Amino acid sequence: MQQFIDYVHGLGAIGYVVYTLGYAVIGLFVPASVLTLGAGALFGIVGGSIVVAIGATMAATIAFFLARTVLRKRIERMVARNPKFAAVDRAIAREGAKIVILVRLAAVFPFLFVNYAFGLTGIGIRQYIAATFIGILPGVIAFVYLGAAGAAAATASKTKMIFTIVGAVIALAVSIYVGRIAKRALLHDQLEDGGNDAGVQQ
Repeated sequence: MQQFIDYVHGLGAIGYVVYTLGYAVIGLFVPASVLTLGAGALFGIVGGSIVVAIGATMAATIAFFLARTVLRKRIERMVARNPKFAAVDRAIAREGAKIVILVRLAAVFPFLFVNYAFGLTGIGIRQYIAATFIGILPGVIAFVYLGAAGAAAATASKTKMIFTIVGAVIALAVSIYVGRIAKRALLHDQLEDGGNDAGVQQ
């Protein structure tokens, strides 16, 4: 991944497009947290957040389609090994996009796993894309901020470095807080559905 980040660094404006597409492809196979941090270092907080949010949503959407088509049987076997997701599936059938947003915010399942697993649920593609984009945004901003803070620590003035690092800490704290609220809301929804097999660990 570091080689990819170094390569994009020399591309100028076209690097935004290349990074977004690269993120979408790499995100199909491995967690892309390193690329998220790298986006903050390369493009700054705003540019990095846009690149990562779009790239991650693209990866999630491609995985969703693959799970509904050519990889369906393989994903069904994978999900069967995680019975806690069954409660999420039932909740999605009842409340749709709200549950996708909560799962994304709460991070109760690995990002890569749910990208494919959501393809087996009954949610529509438009709802899924919108819910995914909204749900990943707080975490994306927090990690991009951390990447930008790392770059600032190495290159920026002391004042800018301090402001960036403080902003990164605040963004991370907000992301964690929002995640905890989402986790409680998700647990409440699952318990209403009648199961302690909710897939939310306290």
